[in-house]
Amino acid sequence: MPKNLVVVESPAKAKTIKKYLGRDYEILSSMGHVIDLPASKLGVDIKDGFKPQYTTIKGKAKTLAQIKKSAQQADKIYLACDPDREGEAIAWHIAGQVKNARKKVHRVMFYEITKESITKGIAHPGKIDLNRVEAQQARRILDRLVGYQVSPLLWKTVRRGLSAGRVQTVALRLICEREEEIKAFKPQEYWSLAARLEGASRIPFEAALLKIEGKKASIKDSQASQALVSELGLATFAVSGIEQKERRRSTYPPFITSTLQQAAARAYGFSAKRTMALAQQLYEGVELGAEGAVGLITYMRTDAVRLAPEAVSGARQFITEHYGAEYLPSEPHHYKSRKGAQEGHEAIRPTLAGRTPDSAKGYLTSDQHKLYSLIWSRFIACQMTPAVYSTKTVDITAGRCLFRATGSTLKFPGFLAAYGVQEDDSGEYADSKTLPEMAEGEVLKMLELLPKQHFTEPPARYNEASLIKTLEAQGIGRPSTYASIISTLLDRKYADREQKQLAPTELGQVVSRILVDKFPHIFQVQFTADMENELDKIEQGKLDRVQVLNDFYGPFSLDLKSAESSQDDIKQSLVEQTDLKCPNCQSPMVIKWGRYGRFYACSNYPECKTTKPLEEEDGQQTQASGEVCEKCGSPMIVKRSEERRVGKECRSRW
Repeated sequence: MPKNLVVVESPAKAKTIKKYLGRDYEILSSMGHVIDLPASKLGVDIKDGFKPQYTTIKGKAKTLAQIKKSAQQADKIYLACDPDREGEAIAWHIAGQVKNARKKVHRVMFYEITKESITKGIAHPGKIDLNRVEAQQARRILDRLVGYQVSPLLWKTVRRGLSAGRVQTVALRLICEREEEIKAFKPQEYWSLAARLEGASRIPFEAALLKIEGKKASIKDSQASQALVSELGLATFAVSGIEQKERRRSTYPPFITSTLQQAAARAYGFSAKRTMALAQQLYEGVELGAEGAVGLITYMRTDAVRLAPEAVSGARQFITEHYGAEYLPSEPHHYKSRKGAQEGHEAIRPTLAGRTPDSAKGYLTSDQHKLYSLIWSRFIACQMTPAVYSTKTVDITAGRCLFRATGSTLKFPGFLAAYGVQEDDSGEYADSKTLPEMAEGEVLKMLELLPKQHFTEPPARYNEASLIKTLEAQGIGRPSTYASIISTLLDRKYADREQKQLAPTELGQVVSRILVDKFPHIFQVQFTADMENELDKIEQGKLDRVQVLNDFYGPFSLDLKSAESSQDDIKQSLVEQTDLKCPNCQSPMVIKWGRYGRFYACSNYPECKTTKPLEEEDGQQTQASGEVCEKCGSPMIVKRSEERRVGKECRSRW
């Protein structure tokens, strides 16, 4: 009979851990949370200090009963839920259920699923961090207050089934505001000018116009461009300066959750959700043949770039053996995390530097291998020397104009030998470009002038990577929430992916407009960021949970009352006028929101109840079925949603 019980969150992790701990340990999985706020009601007693009313999650009673039974028989209980706020809350809930065994309950942290990490964690157990639990409860209650009290406003004014989220709505606001910027943008014409030149070497090259009369070149239209081309056709082009130097390109820090999601999106087009699912698999353990199940990476929800000394030592040894001493800096690289990062966590790294992607390839799926390769190479590269470029800048004068040509060649690859992924959009380190040999004062032959028309472009829509980058920079959300924020917006049809970009749907724009207008403080970027900081301070023991909730709920409740009293105004604001006439009474038709989305309705309602569907709206499509309604004789239509046939309905219901 096992003497000890270890509770983890996932079955995959349980299987890997069992291999290391042996027969004296029973490993059970909670499958995530087992206790939470009830789904059927608010579940928060606002008048009694926002006391949560927890209940066993539907379908988890059997799991919880098994944990309680095993806990009664065990000498020691180790709660090894994930090392974050949610994991701490799960551990706290389970500890509260095994009451008769409380003296035997220990909290252990596994930041990587390896034999060394697991045995060390079991050997040095700790206690549940109640401050972290308080922070999780505060976040959960905040989200419940917003979701369960604001969402009904959307049901009554737009349509049922919609949801409002404390953080997701702010992310939606960013997407919608970017769309408004794009629509309001008015392009401005401008011209660039390059000269194709040739020196004594007879090797042609191009130089770009940089300055006119010592000021930054600005050519506004075709007329100005043609005049300058005519002027330069008579000018002498001569080399006025040559500068050659070495430029060092420093490596990137190891991955944190947000940068891994961004890099995976750029390199492989992975969604944030896909990246996190793959990372979870690599963390929990993958079968490596005779070696068995092994956790390949450290915990993947982190915002700290800290690395364990033994991990750095392993990377440095690998670099020396496989790349050479010239690729190893004299001292290890240390990186600074952003303010407020959870330094108890490490960055995302491989659990063993010597386990190369090629050595594990035969045991991984294609996508697992891609992500592991990205993590492994970034980790090795972060402890390597900089890349060195040889750069050459040539300034060329022509009358009152200054042209400049630049060239760059890679002299020493440094960290690029391990990690060659382009991490920025600057083009600064694009493909190498060499310039021919020239001498200062040399007169060049002008072969051709190359004027080119351009127009200023609007800001780009967010893609998943750039939205995550913005959310992180603004302090909105945390590593564990970025993927779910985006997934929720897509699942709720508030945003769509269009050519890998996030575009707000009409529904998303309506929801954002209502919520931002009626709750101007709650769904403000800075307010949301400040709230994240307050949750961090609760975790640090610097703020009281109830006080934070009180401070939030005061102004929120006032906004809520105001919004509820203006429901009719909100509904009226969503009505769109049209030029169509009602086929029955000839009154103007308007567009309203209803159960199935937008539809045409007679403005003479309720005297005339004529309605008509919009043929395509929010992913729903309708088409004639060729049949008529048995009750009223109106045409029947076939409704479809996302290529899925829903069924037939009478047009008169619309």
